[in-house]
Amino acid sequence: MLAAVSCVAALLRADAASLSIAVSDEAGAALEHAAVALVPVAGKGSPQPVRAEIVQRDKRFIPRVSAVPVGAAIEFPNLDTVRHHVYSFSPAKSFELKLYIGKPAAPVVFDKPGVVVMGCNIHDHMVAYVLVADTPWVGVSDGAGALRLGPLPDGDYTLEYWHPRWVGVSVEPQRQTLRVEGEARHVLTIGERP
Repeated sequence: MLAAVSCVAALLRADAASLSIAVSDEAGAALEHAAVALVPVAGKGSPQPVRAEIVQRDKRFIPRVSAVPVGAAIEFPNLDTVRHHVYSFSPAKSFELKLYIGKPAAPVVFDKPGVVVMGCNIHDHMVAYVLVADTPWVGVSDGAGALRLGPLPDGDYTLEYWHPRWVGVSVEPQRQTLRVEGEARHVLTIGERP
């Protein structure tokens, strides 16, 4: 029985679609740190709870930008020798981890979709961002402006995206619809303003 289930899973992966995205600014330069989510138009993508980590090191959050599905539990280990006080007042997730070194006892669960802006109450320059989406297909563009989402079923999707260059202008993700079939490719241009 287990072998039959493995064969079916392998077939689904072989026939599944994927979406490769090239993210650039308005001048055509590759754009790192674009948080992206691919949400099915019909129904939900059934996100599974995941665990993630945003580390504090050298008085910075690493990674600076994350994308996670709704229900993700994020750990905030402080690897610095100074205390940090991590907080967010964002509507998608408001929380506070008071002054600490090491690792808090429990992760923070991100249970609503939206963009979460976080900071350190002690070190004002420390800022990080999390796009939380109601889908398992999330990612962040790398230094070459690239990311790949999949495997996923062929179909119509809403592409939700956000970039830190919009801080102070909008914390709402932008959206566009697209069809994904097979090995799909998409060019996403992110301007200075959403």
